[in-house]
Amino acid sequence: MLDQFDITRRWPAENPDVIQLYSVPTPNGVKVSAMLEECGLAYEPHLIRFADDDQFSPEFLSLNPNNKIPAIIDPHGPGDKPLPLWESGAILIYLAEKTGKFLSKDPAERYHTIQWLMWQMGGGGPIMGQFGYFHAFAGKEIEDKRPFERYKEETMRLLGVLDDRLEGRDYIMGADYSIADIAVWPWIRVLKGHYDAHDLLEMDDLENVNRWYEACSSRPASKIAVNVPRRD
Repeated sequence: MLDQFDITRRWPAENPDVIQLYSVPTPNGVKVSAMLEECGLAYEPHLIRFADDDQFSPEFLSLNPNNKIPAIIDPHGPGDKPLPLWESGAILIYLAEKTGKFLSKDPAERYHTIQWLMWQMGGGGPIMGQFGYFHAFAGKEIEDKRPFERYKEETMRLLGVLDDRLEGRDYIMGADYSIADIAVWPWIRVLKGHYDAHDLLEMDDLENVNRWYEACSSRPASKIAVNVPRRD
């Protein structure tokens, strides 16, 4: 059933009856592995090695022409037909609707949850990623510090928006964990960890964010997801 997809020639499916995940445990990758773990769905992870430019290979591009992780193939998609899908936000919505989990069936709350998912997709992720580039990677060598300051200030503003939202709430949508939380917490993790920017961004002042992040990242599914697919 999956042999129609070129990507399976380079990353063969050991069990073609389960969801195939093509990813790396970056923030965007962790979103989907966390959702799969939370939902209890059977899946098979395949590591896309950036060092080998796997994401630019013809096989990967045949699944995602935008050469970004994560991407999935669900052999039992709508109508029990295989569904290839990319973009982490789209995958989160799809898995939520497939399983009936982490996305309210109440129309208003559903759209408000998607609203916060889009907040992460359109603002949080791109801005924080650019901040990371200019703070921790090659961008830090650029003498003109205006780009760095721009992304630092906007990252701090977005963190403030999140902190305000979490005032008096356990999770972004209130008492219940949702795809909005799953989309956001991996980015807080990378700010604190890989980017080593906790102090620079004055994150000690974000009491609500820190409390919420600890709750999200300590979930059993989250602890597994941060190492999926394994890099070794």
